[in-house]
Amino acid sequence: MGILNNIFGSKDGEKSKEEKKSYLNWIPLTSLDQLNEIKEQSKIEAVLIFKDSTRCGISKVVIKQFQSLFLEEHQNLKVYYLDLLNHRDISAEIGVLFDVTHQSPQLIVVKNEVSVHHASHSEITEVNLSRFI
Repeated sequence: MGILNNIFGSKDGEKSKEEKKSYLNWIPLTSLDQLNEIKEQSKIEAVLIFKDSTRCGISKVVIKQFQSLFLEEHQNLKVYYLDLLNHRDISAEIGVLFDVTHQSPQLIVVKNEVSVHHASHSEITEVNLSRFI
């Protein structure tokens, strides 16, 4: 029965699989005013901005891999999520404020009101989040 359960699933369905707890708490970035909040917060701690294109296949893969990087020790990191398709104005302003060229997907780390790190595409999945705690 083990083989059949692997193919068709067990009677308990997905309940039998251990669920992985997520330590990533997205903060939706939906207004230009929030960029001032990010700059202020960055005086105290690193703030991450994840720019995502919801229609891009690469973005879908990268965001899942990015989420899996978060361990319990990263749970207090401030991570803003920007949906590029709905907020192009915010994306453009991020480029100006933090002097980064637009890419998608893109991760920008802000500390003391400036970008101290940025990565795009698969480079995002190689980021050592512990550097920013």
